[in-house]
Amino acid sequence: MKKGKLLLAAILTLALSGAGLAAKVFITIGSGSTTGVYYPVAVGIAKLINTYLSDEGIRANARSTGGSVYNALAIAKGELQMTMIQNDVAYYAYTGTVREEFKGKPVKKLRGLATLYPEPVQIIARTDSGIRRIPDMKGKKVYVGDVGSGVEVNSRQIFEAYGMTFDDLGQAVRGRANQAAQLLQDGRIDALIYTAGLGTATIAQPALTTDIVFVPIDLDKIQYLMEKYPFYSQFIIPAGYYSGKPKVSVPTVTVKATLAASADLPEEVVYKIMKLLFDEKFDEFKKIHSNLEKYFSLDKALEGMSIPLHPGAVKFYQEKGIEVPEKLLPPEMKQ
Repeated sequence: MKKGKLLLAAILTLALSGAGLAAKVFITIGSGSTTGVYYPVAVGIAKLINTYLSDEGIRANARSTGGSVYNALAIAKGELQMTMIQNDVAYYAYTGTVREEFKGKPVKKLRGLATLYPEPVQIIARTDSGIRRIPDMKGKKVYVGDVGSGVEVNSRQIFEAYGMTFDDLGQAVRGRANQAAQLLQDGRIDALIYTAGLGTATIAQPALTTDIVFVPIDLDKIQYLMEKYPFYSQFIIPAGYYSGKPKVSVPTVTVKATLAASADLPEEVVYKIMKLLFDEKFDEFKKIHSNLEKYFSLDKALEGMSIPLHPGAVKFYQEKGIEVPEKLLPPEMKQ
């Protein structure tokens, strides 16, 4: 009898452990270059999930990637379950517009969670390059973003505003942002364009070690960009922000860093993550990065949101008394 009870207990234990394993959710969060802001934010979010939700079967890891375009395509393929992404690229991905990678292949699984902080387009050049304005880049070697990045999208659009293309450059350089920063310091490229939150190492490192200038976008070109691409807004890079550079404030454009997820993630999982990050451990979430501390607030988390929300996010916002516009409701909640 005793042996029989022990055998039954062992069977139940195995059955329960099997059920627990089946209920586990593993989330890979896409980011960007390790020297950008996406990566430390994604790492911080994964750490919070693992610290506080692992007992509920939810675990996460952050992955360095090529950036926003890559991340959207990886959501479509099921390779990522959550991601950092520029709000303009998120819109292009969801609607299947602008980028060739998305045309005719919209990423309909992409769902928004929150917009987090501004991502200004930061343009720097070696002082000895002679570059002071965008047109001065003709014939020069310029980093325009990694393949599959939002930076590449922004670079094309900025050159378009000036009647230029990548063909006008001496060389349009691509690759990881940390490599680009090193190339600029070594004098192997003349300038770089990078879209990221203020404080990114891709700008901070050359500003500390190299004689550089910040290149502004002319106000009439900013107006052009905002009118043609409505996800842009004007932004001023403060004087002296990076080791005393720029010497004066610099006008540019900005998009919004967005936290997004796959529609394949269960509603309750996303709800628990939203509640963890933006309610229960909100102070810890804000401390992940200075841009979150300075710019993020829950009442502004839907400003600039360019794609439908995940049902789990809708549930959270409604619970917090935040109105969710009809246009941001996901298709599955409109049926």
